[in-house]
Amino acid sequence: MFSQELIWWISAVDLPALGGLFWLIWRTRKESEDSVRHLREIIDTRNAQLRDALAAFKLEVAKGYASISDMRELEARLVGHLLRIETKLDATAMKTEALNARKEKSE
Repeated sequence: MFSQELIWWISAVDLPALGGLFWLIWRTRKESEDSVRHLREIIDTRNAQLRDALAAFKLEVAKGYASISDMRELEARLVGHLLRIETKLDATAMKTEALNARKEKSE
């Protein structure tokens, strides 16, 4: 059925070539899986580091925020100071106006 030359060709050339291709594909696949596993480990590690850093940053930011009651107290103090300044400016403006009116009468 098969000639002797064809059988020799298959056993001497094709089978070793196919075996080599199979081994090459298997090795390439294994190296790819190892690389993907390594990259996944690196990404997981970096992800954990970023989460820890973000949590620490959030904590630091939360420490720096003032509470609402503190802000209301500060606002009340500022409004009080501004009202006193406004009262003083009004009094000074009235005194200046009175002085200007006296000057005009005396001239």
